[in-house]
Amino acid sequence: MIRPSLSMAPVVSTSMVEAYADKVQVCRRPLLRKVTDRATCDVTTVPIPCGSTRESVCPACADKARRLRMQQCREGWHLTEDPLPPEPGEEPDPEEANDDGGDGTDRRVRSTRRLEGFPDLPKVAAEHSSIGRTFTDPKTGATFRPSMFLTLTMPSYGRIQPGTGVPAFPDSYDYRRAALDALFFSKLVDRWWQNLRRCAGYKVQYFAVVEPQRRLAPHLHTALRGAIPRATIKAVTAATYCALWWPSIDRVVYDEARGDDLPVWDPVVQSYYDPASGALLPSWAQALDDLEDDPYAEPMHVLSFGAQVDVKGILGDTDETRRAVGYLCKYLTKSIADTYADDDHTDAAYEAHVDRLHEEVRWLPCSETCANWLRFGICPKDPGPGLKPGECSSKAHDRDHLGLGGRRVLVSRHWTGKTLDDHRADRSAVVRAVLEEAGIEAPEARRLAADVLDTDGRPRFVWEDVPPPERDYARTIALSLKQKRAWATQYETAKAALASTGPSP
Repeated sequence: MIRPSLSMAPVVSTSMVEAYADKVQVCRRPLLRKVTDRATCDVTTVPIPCGSTRESVCPACADKARRLRMQQCREGWHLTEDPLPPEPGEEPDPEEANDDGGDGTDRRVRSTRRLEGFPDLPKVAAEHSSIGRTFTDPKTGATFRPSMFLTLTMPSYGRIQPGTGVPAFPDSYDYRRAALDALFFSKLVDRWWQNLRRCAGYKVQYFAVVEPQRRLAPHLHTALRGAIPRATIKAVTAATYCALWWPSIDRVVYDEARGDDLPVWDPVVQSYYDPASGALLPSWAQALDDLEDDPYAEPMHVLSFGAQVDVKGILGDTDETRRAVGYLCKYLTKSIADTYADDDHTDAAYEAHVDRLHEEVRWLPCSETCANWLRFGICPKDPGPGLKPGECSSKAHDRDHLGLGGRRVLVSRHWTGKTLDDHRADRSAVVRAVLEEAGIEAPEARRLAADVLDTDGRPRFVWEDVPPPERDYARTIALSLKQKRAWATQYETAKAALASTGPSP
């Protein structure tokens, strides 16, 4: 009889293992670490999940992150116990700390007069509460504490072909305004939270997701705790705007594509100068001084929401709530540009729309420190060597993000009173409790922990990077698959046991 040898064993490639890992929800690109147990001298290779939130990078980690966000959203939406701390010791909420949405440092204060065309905001005294009002049914006496689900959109930049997201007339579509609105969308949203809290009468808490519409304009899906009159929400939305009092970007001074020499860094004065004349570019502070001295100056850009505001009341622990949570987190695993992409078919017109918007986003400034200010003849704030227009390090300029380089999920401080790590621990505790209730030994939560000490008082487990020649991703992922199946079997066995016998008293 011929015995099979190792050379006759089927070769399992890394791609095959990754494909199976995607199927059973195991990380396909783990970080490998070597752990040495000083007590036993055992050496273990430990895979650490990559933690990516993008399905195109790692489907397993992205889905895990999405489910965690769903738990966070669901848990805080309809609270009956207020997570706000006692009023005397409460710290200021970061969303209310600065009226301009900035960090509060080196802030230039302009006139507080509102721009024409925007109505004034009513202000009401806010109660020290974050859970909103309750309502009693006069017929049944039942008490309800409703919350809300709403969507805010940006205005139109040109006619869109129905159902396609593609401009009907690309040459007249306002790509410049669309790009600027995307780049500074977060500032407008911050201002909206501030205004809403001033008009709602309590400290509104929210779980919000920033997503692109099919036309690629950003919009905001928001779960709000508590009920606010629809008229108030629409009034706040109509009155909210964000004016960027920054230098003008109407004229391009340096364009490498047309043959211009770009500004050069001077290490002595720590600034950039014109290569032809040798004159220093105006500093960021000088550019703002010139703006303030000009009585006819106008904002570089003004953002405001579109007229469409969708508002829906939501009751807790209903199918409608569960559907809304799923809808809120539906696209979190996709990049902005890929949200509506068809994997099986490439729409040339839609791709051209993405490319045209990206071309604008790439060259416009995203912040005070953006390298793109050099393109407009201004030295950005806090400059350094190596800056070049079109190569700002912010991900907002990437094609995947199309201006939305900030956080996709926005959660107020007192939504649940917990961090994401706390929610992860809660999910682990549920599984551990089921196993222990069924009499199955749960995996040690702190196994191989770096702060576990040996008898000599030093760390028992020593963590090190695995040298590249020793990294065997196929074998490590295969072991992770085996462990995942074992743990899943344990958990299903425990649930079946509890279902048949019931939990112990």
